[in-house]
Amino acid sequence: MLGTGPAGLAAAEALIREGMLRLGGKVLGELLSADPGYRGPVVACGNGHEAVFTGYRGKIIDTVVGEVRLRRAWYHCAACRDGHEHGRGLAPRDAELGITGTSLSPGLAAMTATAGAEVPFARAAGLLAELAGIRLTVKRVERAAEAAGAEQAAATRQQARLITGREVIPLPPSPLPDKLYMVIDGTGVPVTARETAGRAGKGPDGRARTREVKMAVFFTQDTLDHKGYPVRDKVSSSYIATFEPAAAFGDLVRAEGIRRGADHVRQLTIIGDGAAWIWGIATSKFPEATQIVDLYHAREHLHSLTRSLEFMLGDHRDEWLAARMEDLDYGYIDGIAAAVRTYPLEGVKKDEAEKELGYFLNNAPRMRYRWFRSRGLFTGSGVVEAGCKSVIGQRLKQSGMHWTVSGADSIIALRCAQASSHREAICPSRHNQTPAA
Repeated sequence: MLGTGPAGLAAAEALIREGMLRLGGKVLGELLSADPGYRGPVVACGNGHEAVFTGYRGKIIDTVVGEVRLRRAWYHCAACRDGHEHGRGLAPRDAELGITGTSLSPGLAAMTATAGAEVPFARAAGLLAELAGIRLTVKRVERAAEAAGAEQAAATRQQARLITGREVIPLPPSPLPDKLYMVIDGTGVPVTARETAGRAGKGPDGRARTREVKMAVFFTQDTLDHKGYPVRDKVSSSYIATFEPAAAFGDLVRAEGIRRGADHVRQLTIIGDGAAWIWGIATSKFPEATQIVDLYHAREHLHSLTRSLEFMLGDHRDEWLAARMEDLDYGYIDGIAAAVRTYPLEGVKKDEAEKELGYFLNNAPRMRYRWFRSRGLFTGSGVVEAGCKSVIGQRLKQSGMHWTVSGADSIIALRCAQASSHREAICPSRHNQTPAA
């Protein structure tokens, strides 16, 4: 008899769900068994040879409706010797169902990949059991998620090759946005010692413990709010990220920019923190784009510059900094340089000040904030910094995590795809924006 209270109802629900899963697996198995996959006495093996029918073999697969037992035709190719001393076997039905080399159905594989991309693999396995009644080992969840991510990453890179090679020409967005932004940054991901062997790092022992992931966020803008701030268009953001070097990352940026309409929009803008590799990509891939140094980073460098001078500024430090902030907001970099060089510095302090001042002088054309403001442009990289935290950090930088590059790259590919589908989950903050004039 059904027990009373929430516990009794929950037990009944679990029992009924378990029975329905068993029934669903049986029904699905019968449907699939209607076609055992016999395709004649011989079939093409896929490597230019013929495989011969040898009989039927069983296979157990896990699906979203439970375990399913299959019986399908088995073929053997004696000519395929790639790692197989006596040839290679295959089941055409497996390929047709999308289960070659795996015991997870496509539906369950997709569900597992989603869970594994969202939370640690052990938690993902627990969620599948708790929410769907599907019990998989943590290792199977990990393998399924990373396999799906590797496939996603490969598809993204293949699409990029086709687009940059002009083998595929994306149609312009419709309706065409007024402004398209590319905001670029990098963040470190903790990896195993093997992945950092021979790499210099910032730790006390000089060893690297992370590998850099480069990320770009693309979004559009058509309007300003009532205060004159630019407003990111809803459902307009897409994300790409990779461990690959700047040259390869630049090709991905170029392809995504083309796909998003960079060749057709009126205003194309690239925002970064001032790193040379970002401007190298911007200049080589989109020379027509407006380049902007993130205003918040510029203000941080101005504070560092002030610290180099504060022993000479004395009680006038705050006043001097406020005046330089005003210079920066107007894009008056020559004014900042002149104010710094008023003070005769020597030795270490001079080197510190010159280094910080070089940041401003090298990026002066990218710091015309008053002009950018008058055009209603974003001047901050908050959207990509939030992306680094939400897309990368929340999943891959938890306490105790150490990834292989290939495993992390796979999960990153899945999370970028998910973020691009749920685009309003990450929003830029206004602390590094200035209103339009």
